[in-house]
Amino acid sequence: MIPQEPPKPFISALGLDFGRKRIGVAGCDRTGLIATGITTIERASFEQDVEQIRQIVNEREVQILVMGLPYSMDGSLGFQARQVQKFTTRLAKALKLPVEYVDERLTSFQAEQLMIAQNLSPSRNKGLIDRKAASLILQQWLDVKRASSRSSVAAIEY
Repeated sequence: MIPQEPPKPFISALGLDFGRKRIGVAGCDRTGLIATGITTIERASFEQDVEQIRQIVNEREVQILVMGLPYSMDGSLGFQARQVQKFTTRLAKALKLPVEYVDERLTSFQAEQLMIAQNLSPSRNKGLIDRKAASLILQQWLDVKRASSRSSVAAIEY
């Protein structure tokens, strides 16, 4: 008889790329392997932003928010990072969800490079950049989670 692996836990995380004008939103498949862009929210008021995110959270049964945190290149937290933290604290409280941060220093640049490779104009597709950046943020978080769960399983086996 072949031993069966225990069922993988269901993962529902929402990746967010917060900006002054827009919030890129990404979700993952239920296995937690692949992140994809879902939508871009045009910022209005905090209440309207929360309501749009709440709808996605409810539809997708989200358990955790993964927020990109824009560290400065020297690793410090600048003005924009503090704005992200303020917004995230209020958002997490409003949605009653835990939050984890991911270093998002180069995600917008990477998203633009992906678009250029697909012959899309970054200047004409700002919302798409935000969505792609959110999916890069979430994918980075998923990859770290998967790597750490593999290493803890490996430690148990030996």
